[in-house]
Amino acid sequence: MMRAGPSQEEIRRHNLGVLLRHVHLGGPTSRAELTTRMGLNRSTIMALTADLTAAGLVREELPRVTGRAGRPSLVVRPESARVYVLAFDIGVDRLVAARVGLGGVILDRREAARERGAFDLPEVAGRLAAFTGEMLAATRGDTLCVGVGVSFSGGVRGADGVVRFSPNMGVSDLPLGPELARRLGLDIPVAVGNDANLGALAEQSRGVGVGTRDLVYLHGDVGIGGGVIVDGRLLGGHGGYGGEVGHMVVNAGGRPCPCGARGCLEAEVGERALLEAAGRFGRQVGRDAVRAVVDAAGRGDFVAQEALARVGDWLGIGVASLVNIFNPEVVVFGGTLREIFLGAAAQVRSRITTDALPAAREGLRLRTPALGEDATLAGAAELAFAQVLADPLDALARVGG
Repeated sequence: MMRAGPSQEEIRRHNLGVLLRHVHLGGPTSRAELTTRMGLNRSTIMALTADLTAAGLVREELPRVTGRAGRPSLVVRPESARVYVLAFDIGVDRLVAARVGLGGVILDRREAARERGAFDLPEVAGRLAAFTGEMLAATRGDTLCVGVGVSFSGGVRGADGVVRFSPNMGVSDLPLGPELARRLGLDIPVAVGNDANLGALAEQSRGVGVGTRDLVYLHGDVGIGGGVIVDGRLLGGHGGYGGEVGHMVVNAGGRPCPCGARGCLEAEVGERALLEAAGRFGRQVGRDAVRAVVDAAGRGDFVAQEALARVGDWLGIGVASLVNIFNPEVVVFGGTLREIFLGAAAQVRSRITTDALPAAREGLRLRTPALGEDATLAGAAELAFAQVLADPLDALARVGG
């Protein structure tokens, strides 16, 4: 049976989403530029912007500087102050909550340290709900929340927001999405994603990877996570748990990993490996502890230098394998791996040169996140915006806008 082509209404809704995405990711954009980017005529662009304006998602205004003779093209701006999402980043050592406006603008933010140990879902959900209450109390009456997104370290089942496994958090089959939705009480689904996957998407859409279609994002916390984008699409795998590069074995029979295997990239490069090699394990933990080792190495501390070189060597071995498999244009080192890479760049580059195929590493760029420590938070916000960007009018109808 032949399938009928899309209806005019389906095409219109698709184009509304495409136009809104251009403005959301690219910022204020003139009608003329949107006409060129989308390949549509001026009257169609005018009609689409009129629909989005009526829905309260964008506004049109005269450009502040034209520089040209004649009638200027109106500029389409996202309604950042009115339309927003809630974004949460649950890390091993910290909790972050933010209200993020359309266009990626952080309108409000709360952050607190989280003690390591057993993961207490009611306590974490309660803390994030309290942060949310504080932020919502400060909003105007005409604002609209269109989504909730959460970044979490572990394998997440996207359909219902259940964390299937997270060795470093010590949880499995954790109903994170449902519990947060219950605590927030906003009658809005809570989307949960793996932190490294969300960091990859954020850096590709808003950060150092803008314009690239093949990218690997490596995120260091206590362990190592990875997000892989191939030909513009996030690599998810059959069950949605693909990209767990931290559990790629790089040293058979090496250090034990929380996942139960030995010699994983996470075990050889993670926080504990660095601190033990530097003789500092137990004295301090977290990002500050990693930075302290890197700083000490930079000041000439021989033990810290040796520790950093060892970890950098294993990191380079892991990256070389990823380069051979995925042939990325950019590899981004986020979280605590930012400091490790900056301190051990020579070892990492040397290993890639030695172990990666010459053709696979041609044009390869090694970078740190343009979004800094907020890469995973920004990814959570983008996850929350996904529905409104896919079908703006339907998404607004669902949340009562």
